[in-house]
Amino acid sequence: MNFAICNEIFKGWKLDDILAYAKRVGYSAVEIAPFTLADSVTDISTAERQKIRDSAAQIGIEIAGIHWVLVKPEGLYINHPDAAIRQRTATYFCELVDFCADIGGKVIVVGSPKQRNIMPGVTPEQAKEWAAATFRDAVAQAAIRNVTICFEPLGAGETNFINTAADGIRFVQQFNSPNFKIILDVKAMCSEAKPIPQIIRESFPHFAHFHANDKNLKGPGFGEVDFKPIAAALKEVGFNGYVSVEVFNFDEGPEIIATKSLEYLKTSFA
Repeated sequence: MNFAICNEIFKGWKLDDILAYAKRVGYSAVEIAPFTLADSVTDISTAERQKIRDSAAQIGIEIAGIHWVLVKPEGLYINHPDAAIRQRTATYFCELVDFCADIGGKVIVVGSPKQRNIMPGVTPEQAKEWAAATFRDAVAQAAIRNVTICFEPLGAGETNFINTAADGIRFVQQFNSPNFKIILDVKAMCSEAKPIPQIIRESFPHFAHFHANDKNLKGPGFGEVDFKPIAAALKEVGFNGYVSVEVFNFDEGPEIIATKSLEYLKTSFA
C-alpha cells in the first residue's frame, strides 16, 4: 500500500524539509494543501512548480496530489446562486488541475464544506446541477493532464451537500469519466450508518484516494477507530491508490503524528 501524508501538519516547515522528512520516515508521497504555498495557485510560477517536482524526484518521494483547494483565494463557491461566482470557481478548478499536474500530482481532493453548503432558497437538485456545471471544464482538463478529481462526501455536521459515499458516487457518475471520482475519508465515514468496510466494498472502484484519520480529528491509531478491518477491505477490493494521513488536531506535533500514524498503518495493513 502507498502511504502519504498531508503537508499542513508540518506548519512552518519548508516544503523541501517536509518532503525529505516524509521520505526518511517511510512515506511514499506527500499531499500538498496549496494555501500553504500561496493564496492562489496562479501565484505559483512555472519555475516554482518545476522546483517542487524536481525536489520530490531528487529526494525520491512522490507528490500524491493536492487538497484543501478552496481555502484560498476567498470568494469561491461550487454551487452559489450567483453565476459569476460559479464561473470564477470553475475557472479556478481548471487552474488547480494544471497546478496539480505541473508538480507531478495525481489527485485533487475537493472537500471544501464551507464552499458548497446549499444556500437558503436553493433546492438540492439545483445545487447539484450548478455544482456539476462548475466541474465540467475541470474534468475535461483533468483527462488531458492525467489527473483525477476526487469529490469528498462529508458528514452532515460539516456540510448539507453530499453527505454519504453513495451520494458522492451518484454525483460523479453523471460525468462518466475516469478522471472524476470520490475520495473516502475515515472521519467522514464515521458519520454514516454503515460500517466503514462495507462502505469501502460498496464504493469500489468509484474512489481513487483514501484519507486515514480518526473521528477524534487525530491521526490513525490516535483514537478508537480500528484500521485492521479497513485495511482488509481496501486490500480485498484491490485499491492501489494512496492511503494519506490527514489530521485536524496537531497537538502531538508533526514528528509524532507522522511517525506514529505510519507505524500504526503499516501494522494494520501487514
